Formats: sequence, structure tokens, C-alpha cells
Amino acid sequence: MRLLALLALLVLAACSRPVPEGVTELTYASPYPPSHPFSRADQTWIDFVHERSGGHMKIKPIWSGALLSADMSMTEIRHGVADIGLITPIYTRGGTHLLRTQTGFYSGADSIESQLALYRCMANVEPQFDKELEGLKLLALQGGVLPGILTSTARVESLEDLQGLRIRAPTELLPVLRNLGADPVDLPMGEVYSALAKGVIDGVVAPPETLQSLHFGEVTDYFYDIRIPRGAYPSRAMDMEAWQTLSDGERAILEESIAVWEAALAEENRAAAAAGEKIAASTITILPASAQDQQQFDDLYLREGQANARALSRVGIDGMTAYRAARQSLVERDTVQCGDTK
Repeated sequence: MRLLALLALLVLAACSRPVPEGVTELTYASPYPPSHPFSRADQTWIDFVHERSGGHMKIKPIWSGALLSADMSMTEIRHGVADIGLITPIYTRGGTHLLRTQTGFYSGADSIESQLALYRCMANVEPQFDKELEGLKLLALQGGVLPGILTSTARVESLEDLQGLRIRAPTELLPVLRNLGADPVDLPMGEVYSALAKGVIDGVVAPPETLQSLHFGEVTDYFYDIRIPRGAYPSRAMDMEAWQTLSDGERAILEESIAVWEAALAEENRAAAAAGEKIAASTITILPASAQDQQQFDDLYLREGQANARALSRVGIDGMTAYRAARQSLVERDTVQCGDTK
């Protein structure tokens, strides 16, 4: 990690300018280019912090993966590679067992707002969430529009058509797809385009916005419109040591900015999804899922989510408290109410 920190300092030194007296400058790192919807939401947050502080706080963005990696982002932030960064718990190597597993507990949370609320319900009753985020100050959660399955040449009109297909999917869906006869794989989204283009994979679990934001419309022909639950997860965080160096007023501004950042991410996500749906309507074939297939998928998703929660006991983690909190908090579809789940 010393090498990573040294490289980060060299990158920053090469493009740094003197910081005016009385200004606190913080670096923000993202693997995405400035044009990506996530980055546009990041820029909204950057502008808010600058304006809310009266110019006394400056966020210096470093885009396109110049500092952070997908699988080590949390560790890199903890070691000061950047002050603040986009983190990806689902790709992190070790130490995020519950953060990875809990993304499979969201059946029925169809809106981004309900996904964030459901995450907070679980985190409120299970301290393992904070333990896995130790050394980080959480600055934003992220949810998303429900995905379906994009495929390149394979026409998927039913769950049976998934048999034998190599599908990129998030961790929580790997056993679900495996039970349906598919050959699921987990790899960073940044690698999916080339894998689809080369025929390494047949498809990807993804929302319509990726047709434009990640250019999947160029390498896919079909969208199987089965509603796949989407989990919320910690997505933006700050090095706790850097957080402690801030003044009370600066920390208050960043606390206030959490809601701003999450709202911007939700807005950009929905706008990108709408743009993707327009592309889908004109460039790819949309194949609806039957009610029977949707119910079968939902049942399997819940069964696997519960099994994965129980399996965490093997590593000394009580996953069932979080799972029960998720199921009991979702009092109606898309309506979340936190309660006592102990």
C-alpha cells in the first residue's frame, strides 16, 4: 500500500496548484469519466460543497480510474490514496462479507429511495455494517433502477432460455442464475463491454441506462425484461483520518451533503435509464417476462438471499438479523418502515 500511496502523491504533485490560504482542498477519485451519469452526480455534489462552504472547501476530482481500482478501492481510501472516493464493496477482496451479501435482500424495494431506506434499516440493527466500513466515513449510499438481462446474440424469452448462457451478474445473483442453468460470472462492469464484444460472455444483468452510459447498445441485441431486485450499497466514502482533520463546520457541510449526493445519484440514474429505454426501443429487441417466470425468479431470489444470510454464520457474522430486518421493514411493496427486528 505504500507504493499505492506514493504513486498517488506523484499523480497529485504533477497536476497540483497552490491552495489559497484558508481553503481546504480534498481529492475525490472515481473510476468513471466525467461524462458518466455517476460523475455528473459527483459534480453536483462537488458544486454543492463549494457553494455551501462559501468557497472555503474545494473538491479536486480525479476521474477515469487514475487513482482507484475496483477491487481495492476501500483499502486505497483507508490508506489515503485519495481523501474521498467511489467505493465498490461488492468487488472488494475480503472484509465485506455482509456488505456483499445484503444486496440480495431487496425483493420488493423497487425504487431507489426504498432501497436506501432498506439499507439503513438493516444497518441500524446490525453493527456488522459499520464494522466492515471501519476506517471510512460513509458519504453516500447508492441504489438503482431495476435491471433485466441484456444479451448479445442469444434470444431469451423465458427463464429456460438462460440455460448454458455465460452471464455477468452481481455476487448476490450468481447462485440464482446458477440454479436456472446459466453459467454466471462476476467481473467489474468496466470489463463487460469488451467481454460482450469478444463473445467471452453472452449477456449481462444490467439496467437500460447501460445501453448508453456503458455503450452496451453497441454489443447487445436483446433485453429480457425480467424485474431483478437491486440492492443499495455504500458507494462514496472518505478516509476517516482525513475526516478527523476537518473542522466541525466542514464536517457539518459534508454531513449535509449526503442527502444532496444521494439525490443527485438517483436523479442521474433515472435520467440515464430513461435515455437507455429510448435507445432500447429503437435498437434492440425487448422481450417481456411472463408472470409465471417473474414469480419463479422472485421466489428463487428470496430463497437464495436467506440461504446466503444463514451461510454468513460460517465466518462468525449474523446475517439473519439483517435479512429479517429487510423482510420485516418492507411492509408493502416499495414501502419501507424500520421497526424492532430483534
